Amino acid sequence: MIKRLGEVILVTLLTLMSLSSCATLPENFTRTESYAITHTAQTTLGRMMADDLAANPGLSGFLPLGNGLDAFVARAVLASIAERSIDMQYYLYHDDLVGYLFTDQLIKAADRGVRVRILVDDMGLGGRDLGTAVLDSHPNVEVRIFNPFSRNTARASQFLTRMGSVTRRMHNKSFLVDNQATILGGRNIGNEYFEADPDLAFADLDVLAVGPVVSDVSTVFDLYWNSELAYPIASLKGTPPTPEDIEQHRKQFNDFIDQQADSAYLRALRNSDLAQKMRADQVRFAWGTAEVVYDRPEKLLHNTSKIEYHLGPQLKPYLEQVKNELIIFSPYFVPGAPGTTFLTQLVERGVRVRIVTNSLASNDVGIVHSGYAKYRKALLRGGVELYEMNKQLTKEQRKAKKGTGGSSKASLHAKSFVFDREQIFIGSLNLDPRAVIHNTEIGVVIDSKEIADGMGQWFDQNIEAFTFRLELVTQKDGSEQVRWHGWENGQPVVYTKEPHTSIWQRFGVGFFSFWPIESQL
Repeated sequence: MIKRLGEVILVTLLTLMSLSSCATLPENFTRTESYAITHTAQTTLGRMMADDLAANPGLSGFLPLGNGLDAFVARAVLASIAERSIDMQYYLYHDDLVGYLFTDQLIKAADRGVRVRILVDDMGLGGRDLGTAVLDSHPNVEVRIFNPFSRNTARASQFLTRMGSVTRRMHNKSFLVDNQATILGGRNIGNEYFEADPDLAFADLDVLAVGPVVSDVSTVFDLYWNSELAYPIASLKGTPPTPEDIEQHRKQFNDFIDQQADSAYLRALRNSDLAQKMRADQVRFAWGTAEVVYDRPEKLLHNTSKIEYHLGPQLKPYLEQVKNELIIFSPYFVPGAPGTTFLTQLVERGVRVRIVTNSLASNDVGIVHSGYAKYRKALLRGGVELYEMNKQLTKEQRKAKKGTGGSSKASLHAKSFVFDREQIFIGSLNLDPRAVIHNTEIGVVIDSKEIADGMGQWFDQNIEAFTFRLELVTQKDGSEQVRWHGWENGQPVVYTKEPHTSIWQRFGVGFFSFWPIESQL
């Protein structure tokens, strides 16, 4: 039996090796360099911001977008007034309601003569080359795919045959309009990020920025757009879409958009908080200096030891200089032994460290939880305060959402760090090895007491309503047990096991915790 199993494994490996020889990417194609359009102060957006920028010389303005509806409205409004350019870079761009509505805004802008550059990681684009090529066929739209999979070999096999290549992804998220405004943060383009998914809502955070910081984000976009890892969709598709393909796709697309004219989601967007503030001219920016921190695209081309291409060293000084308090929001949190030591040492020198991450029940990538759970006791023992998302809705919440399309599960997706309530990082970076070591990320550190302190106050007032607070209890026999303290149906509850999970979910976490896969989580 063992001999037979060995033969099967050998045959499988040989098959994968043969497949890898077929996993090729096009070499002879044209990638025309292009760059951000400057001198856009006279655009509508430039004129709108001129007085505020003049009143705050050298500073950038920031508007946090914590609400999914507001986050979509901000993008849609910016796209609707774009006159020169839209540059967007995303890890995921879903083929769903939000994806279609977002694309509609891009096409309308392109129809007005706006240059639209779309850069998307290839992770979520399997089987979508034709539709992507149809979008690219618009004379004012160009689509490039970052770090693509080979089109002549099954994607699944490439995770093994191209380990270290396709397993490293562009996780960046940015949206730029007329080189006058940008949106950075944790949101991809898809229903769950903008409160359009009836089954799942991501608690997420973006920030809309204007001022000098915008040109810094444009510089980063251009680095990726002109990278050798950015492939024009035409080079991957091979043959261009036929006129019949284009006509059919556009008809289906336009029919879908027409059907949404009075949909519940569009009504919700029109009545969102930001939409109402815009109509009342009550939108107010917080002003301050900022630093854009980012991985260079070359990070994916070099050994992980080449940290000169990494975001981490740029962010490290902010973490090391914390004096009183550090608040961390990270959906996927795998600190590893070095990170655990660093955080507990912060506590030893008098810094209060509070971390919010997903519980096993709320995590949309359960295997990541195995990399986090093994460090919980050490963190708690060292004085780090841990909170995990409580995905359960109360009876009142379930009743209120019944029939409204409201989400039944909440999952943390925001990536934000608050330093001494003086500065705040908002971006795409999770605190796990995959983000820090393997993928590329972008974010902005904002020097604004108004925003940072506001986030801290929100944490103080609301965190226990949405999360479980973890406690480490020493039993009589000297063993340690984690307890989860939370609120459900208006009553305090305490769990001695991972809340709202099955024995099989907990078994899976324990099982994978023994695997040497932490560096890939």
